[in-house]
Amino acid sequence: MNWLERLTARPEAKLEDLSVAGQMVLAHQAAERGDYKAALEIWGPLAHAGVARAQNNIGACFAEGLGIARDEALALRWLSLAAEAADPVGQRNLASLYFKGQSVGQDYARAAELYRQAAEAGDGPAQDMLSWMLIEGEIVPPNHGEALKWALAAAEQGIPAAMTRLGMIHHNALGVERDATQAARWWQRGAERGDADGQAMLGAAYHLGSGVARDGVNAFAWLLRARNGGSALAEPFLAAIERSLTADELGEAKRRAVDPLPEAGS
Repeated sequence: MNWLERLTARPEAKLEDLSVAGQMVLAHQAAERGDYKAALEIWGPLAHAGVARAQNNIGACFAEGLGIARDEALALRWLSLAAEAADPVGQRNLASLYFKGQSVGQDYARAAELYRQAAEAGDGPAQDMLSWMLIEGEIVPPNHGEALKWALAAAEQGIPAAMTRLGMIHHNALGVERDATQAARWWQRGAERGDADGQAMLGAAYHLGSGVARDGVNAFAWLLRARNGGSALAEPFLAAIERSLTADELGEAKRRAVDPLPEAGS
């Protein structure tokens, strides 16, 4: 039993006996088990005391209706406070409100500004979103070099979508030389971490022999997994591959498609 467990196990122990960090740990544990009401009881006083991450967490709960009635105005209020205090998660969540036009007028420029602030502060999901925006070039001017930079930063933090995007960057030669092998490697990393589009692209690579040895069984397995995961990129390849495989090969592919994914590696 560690110090936190010993303290909280004592009947006379009070929440205020814990440091802010200790209280945040307890709230996180409550949220992890789905008890948002208990988490909010801890986050509430901390948020009112100016703890930025607690302000973010309350704002996120109001935005999603977690443990409390959904209230877009209060979500905006608390997330704005967190963002103003330079909490990167608060900046990213507030950016999402502006991006979607949720509880505030849709403002892509403001969203991009907030995503960049969060990305520069090291927030992985914000880095991933910013890289996507820089590739698409509809919200901010396109910049493939910077998109690569932020996708790499997000991938280093284990964001699967960023890994898949890096595969697309190498496949489509966006600011880099076209490299089918690098593309397949990044798709593999995203696929193994559960990104459905990465699984679809890896399956297509196995089907075409692009960057990897051609392998119909692996192709079909990854494409099936991608389709089951909701990727629209898988469907165009499935019928042709299915016709090319024997009954035994199809059975093996279907087995692989439901096997547990490998542990995330480097």
